[in-house]
Amino acid sequence: MTDLLLGFGTMMTLIVAIGAQNAFVLRQGLRRQAVAKVVAVCALSDAILVAVGVAGFGAIVRRWPQAITIAAVVGGIFLLGYGFLAARRAFRPSAMRVDGTAPGRPVLTAIALTWLNPHVYLDTVLLLGSIAAGRWMFGVGAVTASITWFVALGFGARLLSPLFAKPRAWRVLDGVIAAVMISLGLTLIAGW
Repeated sequence: MTDLLLGFGTMMTLIVAIGAQNAFVLRQGLRRQAVAKVVAVCALSDAILVAVGVAGFGAIVRRWPQAITIAAVVGGIFLLGYGFLAARRAFRPSAMRVDGTAPGRPVLTAIALTWLNPHVYLDTVLLLGSIAAGRWMFGVGAVTASITWFVALGFGARLLSPLFAKPRAWRVLDGVIAAVMISLGLTLIAGW
């Protein structure tokens, strides 16, 4: 039981930070567009990565650090592009709607924001994997935290809908998302 709670707590401390994936899940939840699919993609991806880490694949990634470098550059470019799209939305309030009819492919975006983000690998495969080191109940706790977080974020976002009935709130949200995405993208490209 201790490993389960440790895994849950450790994952919660890692996952709650505002990042590309969380900002996207929040936005989809507010728009009520493909929320279940986006939450499922994020939670399933975390489950796979946590299992890989607990199984000991972090050692393989440490032996081939170029994989993280490649993921950082590709992920950084993707985040820059997504950040500039968010900035454009912030300056075009007519394009911001809660009704879920906005264009785009939310599932593909969720996949890209998850699998092209090197921080996901660092957190789940390396960090959690090195802490868990074959302790599967720790991994179960971490996966449970991930599912809990994404469900709460994606489906709980609708509680903020009255606030986001105003175009100004969408502009602020998209401005914050743009700033986070662009700064993460630049950090990833410059840091690797």
